[in-house]
Amino acid sequence: MTTINITLDPGGIQPCRATPGSGAFDLHALIGGTLAPGHRTLVQTGVHLALPAGHDGWVLSRSGIAHKHGVFVLNAPGLVDSDYRGDVGVLLHNADPESWFHWEAGDRIAQLYLPTLPDTALHVVDELDTTDRGDQGFGSTGVKAVA
Repeated sequence: MTTINITLDPGGIQPCRATPGSGAFDLHALIGGTLAPGHRTLVQTGVHLALPAGHDGWVLSRSGIAHKHGVFVLNAPGLVDSDYRGDVGVLLHNADPESWFHWEAGDRIAQLYLPTLPDTALHVVDELDTTDRGDQGFGSTGVKAVA
């Protein structure tokens, strides 16, 4: 079994699989919020990962929220690179044309799938190793080609 080191912000909840057969780890909202119809927002989870080089994580929608509320991860799959050490944010979009979506701190809002690491455990540590990228995310590498 592969073990991935993670850190948690105060109030962060360790991601876990809901059942032994679950293919992904549930991600919980760090704080509550409300999302208007047709809008999007970035929700913090308070989770930071140290994925092994050459591996990545995918942030995916929860099917129940998508089905019942029309709320899904806008950039699914949201990619978590191996050198990223910042908060695993969830970019939620409310596609329902009329209903507002409300969540509380601790609610399961998305899933973290580790496609190349299926037999994996997450281990909470005090500090992650550092990378050149660090916690710079959501557009930090820009849109121009990297030389």
